[in-house]
Amino acid sequence: MLHTVIQKNNYQDSINLMLLTNSVNDIEGVKQGQVMMATDANKDIFKNAGLHTPELEAAGANDMAIVVEADDEGVVDLVLGEVERFLGDLSNKKADSGTTSVDNWKDALEEMPEANLALFSIPGTYAADEIEKALDAGLHVFSFSDNVSLEDEVRLKNKAHENGLLLMGPDCGTGVLSGIPLAFTNVTNPGNIGIVAASGTGIQEATTLIDRLGGGVVHAIGTGGRDLNEAVQATTMIDAVVALEKHDPTDVILVISKPPAKSVRDNVMKILQSLSKPVVAIFLGEKPEAHVGNVSLAYTLEEAARIAVDVANGETVKANYLDPVDLEVTETLPEGTTVKGLYSGGTLASEAATLIADALGLDNAKGEEGYILNTQGFQVMDLGDDVYTQGKPHPMIDPDVRVHKLREVIEDQTTGVILLDVVLGYGSHADMAGALAPDIKEALDKAAADGRKLYVIGTVVGTDNDPQSYADSVQTLKDAGVIVESSNARAIRAALKLMGHELVVADKAHVAYAGEKVELPTPSEKVIDLLNSKPKVINIGLESFTEPIVTYGGEALQFNWRPRAGGNKKLIHILNELDKREAQIDEDNQVIIDRFLESQPFLMDAQPAKDVIPELNTGEKVVLHAGPPIKYENMTGPMQGSVIGAMLFEGWATDQDDARRQLEAGEVKFIPCHHVGAVGPMGGITTANFPVFVVENKADGTKGYCIMNEGIGEVLRFGANSQAVVDRLTWMANTLGPVLGKALRTIEEGLNLNVMIARAISMGDEFHQRNIAGSLVFLKEITPSIVTLPIDDKEKQEVIQFLADTDQFFLNIMMAAGKAMVDYVRKVEKGTVVTTMARNGENFGVRIAELGDEWFTAPVNTPDGLYFSGYSSADANADIGDSAITETVGVGGMAMIAAPGVTRFVGLNGLSDAEKISDEMQKISITNNPTWTIPNWDFKGSTLGIDIRKVVETGITPIINTGIAHREAGVGQIGAGTVRAPLACFEKALVAYAKSVGIDVED
Repeated sequence: MLHTVIQKNNYQDSINLMLLTNSVNDIEGVKQGQVMMATDANKDIFKNAGLHTPELEAAGANDMAIVVEADDEGVVDLVLGEVERFLGDLSNKKADSGTTSVDNWKDALEEMPEANLALFSIPGTYAADEIEKALDAGLHVFSFSDNVSLEDEVRLKNKAHENGLLLMGPDCGTGVLSGIPLAFTNVTNPGNIGIVAASGTGIQEATTLIDRLGGGVVHAIGTGGRDLNEAVQATTMIDAVVALEKHDPTDVILVISKPPAKSVRDNVMKILQSLSKPVVAIFLGEKPEAHVGNVSLAYTLEEAARIAVDVANGETVKANYLDPVDLEVTETLPEGTTVKGLYSGGTLASEAATLIADALGLDNAKGEEGYILNTQGFQVMDLGDDVYTQGKPHPMIDPDVRVHKLREVIEDQTTGVILLDVVLGYGSHADMAGALAPDIKEALDKAAADGRKLYVIGTVVGTDNDPQSYADSVQTLKDAGVIVESSNARAIRAALKLMGHELVVADKAHVAYAGEKVELPTPSEKVIDLLNSKPKVINIGLESFTEPIVTYGGEALQFNWRPRAGGNKKLIHILNELDKREAQIDEDNQVIIDRFLESQPFLMDAQPAKDVIPELNTGEKVVLHAGPPIKYENMTGPMQGSVIGAMLFEGWATDQDDARRQLEAGEVKFIPCHHVGAVGPMGGITTANFPVFVVENKADGTKGYCIMNEGIGEVLRFGANSQAVVDRLTWMANTLGPVLGKALRTIEEGLNLNVMIARAISMGDEFHQRNIAGSLVFLKEITPSIVTLPIDDKEKQEVIQFLADTDQFFLNIMMAAGKAMVDYVRKVEKGTVVTTMARNGENFGVRIAELGDEWFTAPVNTPDGLYFSGYSSADANADIGDSAITETVGVGGMAMIAAPGVTRFVGLNGLSDAEKISDEMQKISITNNPTWTIPNWDFKGSTLGIDIRKVVETGITPIINTGIAHREAGVGQIGAGTVRAPLACFEKALVAYAKSVGIDVED
């Protein structure tokens, strides 16, 4: 049975999740499991593993998916416990590191304005866009990320070159800048050798050999494996080489390349021959016959390292560096025996395939995918190839793939020698030698017991300064029976010796270079500055990459990246295009923000709705409702019940059956409150004789209206329509409304709601779920006017008592104030700021400044929270009401931190959760409102200006505090909690906005 858990908006690095998957699969009772981000590509991996579920399919790229196959459902709890432990450990390591973290480019560049390098380790499908942002910000780039298209690599490298920047990568696994290790890198001694390499493990093998030979490396600049491709034209290699030519601490330049395109190789050779500094070069796969001009050419990585050290020490390059292998062989393996290479390093595997094929005269045939050599039983596998690592950690990180392959090749009775590498350094397994040793020993012991000759020969790529320790790793392998050689080349030669073969390399003389030399390009000042300083790195992706940078004297800022727009390619394209218009959009949005800030809502009056809303004074049966437009038949139970109650109150129907008949016959007209300058809580039902508050925005006279709060208990807004409800509405129409209207009209300027809101927010209100302070402030302001009215004392007493008893009374005043503000704002149609959020129980609707009255809707969510005794989520009505106007203007759930007392009531755990939510809401808002400052938030103003760009980019949607209604009419409120606005509304608004500014949204 498959069990699925989706953790929404919990983005984690893929490497960490691969390791977590291994932990999950070790749990007893788990047949198989997978923990991955729910990207489209990863969903295919789930499918291939037989772990695809409907819940997974519905998840987004920023959601973490946990799918486990287990017979016992109780195993899921164990799995979730392991997930929590594993991620908790990562969080603790993050806290202990002391590295500052950000989650967007703007904050990153503000936090580290002096940054000179961006280090990427994010999924390749998103890497090109993010790399371009880094280049546009003037940063050099080191891209560990792979799977970037060749077309994008060419474009980005050309852009980097034109801007005087280095793009190291993509698929650049290793680097050293000014002695600072980057990505999967060993810790080596500083020195006077500068390396430029289109090979990650080539750098690791060369730098560690140089270190153990007593030399040192100042820079090891990775270019990415395709840099010498015909299309790329060695852009990064050439820029790096000419910069090292002008870099005083570099005395020797070592160039390493996978097999290059011939024309590119020839051009690179012209550059190398034109340098004043000596060069050592290895073009893997080539067997040079001589050193040429300024360039000493090597056949193996060991030879390249030894030549470089000799040249760096001022010594003459030897004719041959092929020292004898120390392994004593008294009896060679019988004919028909084969060698199997199980490599974690692709370049080391390539070197093995080249040397074996050379020595044995084999065709260097790859055969099936994942093999560097696969002919006549001889096999060399690059276990870091995608065919082995899809959905699994790289073999430098995790031994599982290699252990399985080890067991597989042992079953082949022709196997006489197994070659393998153990790569140390930052990013690699903490003890790979120890992880492999038991299985190696078991294999060798079994072979010995069977009377079979089997050898395991290994090489350790590392130094004693690496976290794992070179000496310890070598000894661990030796103790397991491994023959350990000091280089990959020597390990291969030892294997060949056991086969009765020797690798023959002729002496190389120096010959003059007869080709063309060229005038060297002038190196970029920015590249020279990078080489002459310690890197200041914005690390985008795998957080562990910050550790070696900081440890060895660099500076690092962690950018906790996640895919824009949940990985949606169409939306990412739109956001990227909008980025190009950012200055204009920000200018437009500032106009909208200024209108919010200059708003002056005053409570002026209370009147029958028909006297201030013309649409209710036509003689027709007109009902206003909450949210975007909706048909009666699609209304939820509470809204339908409220409509019936309003008809009974107005005298339009004799009883409930009569009301339903009229409604089903289409005799009643429905209009959204928002279309007529009004708002209404829950169902929002408003008819002609409901008393409404009149709030005037004195910025220009815009008015907003809202019905009055009915108090608690059996109320119309939750769908109740009994005689008691009608009687209360009648009292409100005949007494409450008129008394408050008269009192308000005695206050010449009206009540300044900005001032009242500022007072109440400092007293613990957030104005959606908690309004007691605002209600008391209103009671304080209005009571003197009520008591002086020339009306019956009984009416005064009833009204004042009702206000005193109704803690939520101010909510409706706040809603009218919000409406007066947003309708003033909406008179300017520009920008990406949200100007309306409303729910009708079927759909959640938003409107934005640029697009005026156009609604963008998506199905509403159901609130989460705490339920009154006897009720549960199964009883809950879907989200409903115009009260999200409070969140639209920056209070309610957006200002949760203002009301820590309400957090537990809405299903949260106190002040820390409240602060976390408000901090999250800040990420999707443009600014803060200095008029409404929050003491609990260091007196920051409430958030202001929800920006659809930010919402879609982050996947963070506004959180709304709300009462929870029973799904059946008349039961009333059954709890309180929070609900998220559906992301789809904002996505639709973004697409429409993009179209309106001329962007091709289908590109």
